[in-house]
Amino acid sequence: MDLSRQLKNAIATGNLLFGQRQAKDACAGGTAKLVIVAANCPEDYTTALRAAHPEVTMHRARMVNRELGIACGKPFSVSTIAVLDAGNSDLMALDSNIE
Repeated sequence: MDLSRQLKNAIATGNLLFGQRQAKDACAGGTAKLVIVAANCPEDYTTALRAAHPEVTMHRARMVNRELGIACGKPFSVSTIAVLDAGNSDLMALDSNIE
């Protein structure tokens, strides 16, 4: 799956939140269906989020935060993306790869 293409499609047709704080709030509120984290996202953050919300699928991308920001068309680094609605993309097909 081309993650960059699917992210652009989801941004255009779905509902995504960017940033660690917004992802944490979306998980706590029960609205996040999937959380995508950058390859260099701090391990303690992902571990804490996984422990607090095991029902949310978490996927670690192969891109670092700067590349993830570029893939999303943002002028800043993005370490965490919360998917509330995937729209017409195939993002929900991503499997959890964080233990």
